Amino acid sequence: MATTKPKSKYTEADIPVKSITNGVIFLDNGQKVTGVKIMPRNIFILDPTTQNAIITNLKTVYNVIDFEFWIIVADRPVDINVYLSQLQLLYNTTTDPARRKIINEDINKANMFAANNVVDTEYYLLFKEKDNELINKRIRNLINNFANAGLTAFQTTNSDLRMILDNFLNGGMTTEFGTVLS
Repeated sequence: MATTKPKSKYTEADIPVKSITNGVIFLDNGQKVTGVKIMPRNIFILDPTTQNAIITNLKTVYNVIDFEFWIIVADRPVDINVYLSQLQLLYNTTTDPARRKIINEDINKANMFAANNVVDTEYYLLFKEKDNELINKRIRNLINNFANAGLTAFQTTNSDLRMILDNFLNGGMTTEFGTVLS
């Protein structure tokens, strides 16, 4: 008689993630997931010729990719408490009424953003691979190709990958698996 492994009541038990280290998700099957974070750029403030050049270059970037990849768009909560504290300190040390009024308006706007759960939208291109040498080559090529298209990209960090998993698995709520709260 075959024995079956008891089903866990936690979703994390069904996720094949072994660990996240050095900007790479290590899966139970030996595969690794990594990629690049692409910094957003508002091309709509540029002249039409520059806009078209960036779009054309971006098409070229995607057309030269010869492996399976995923484009992920994720919202990351923004903590503006430090910024608010700096504004408050500036307000307290400023004596000019006109400057105090402007700083106070900025404080009110920042409080409005904080009350409405402001987020940064982040863009990622991820891929799955086993070979470390091929992973490094792909990341270098992606960074260079995006730079040629006028966009800044760099390898994902552990924090980026955890945030992406939290967004997809937990509706954006940060989790700390295995932590006992007292």
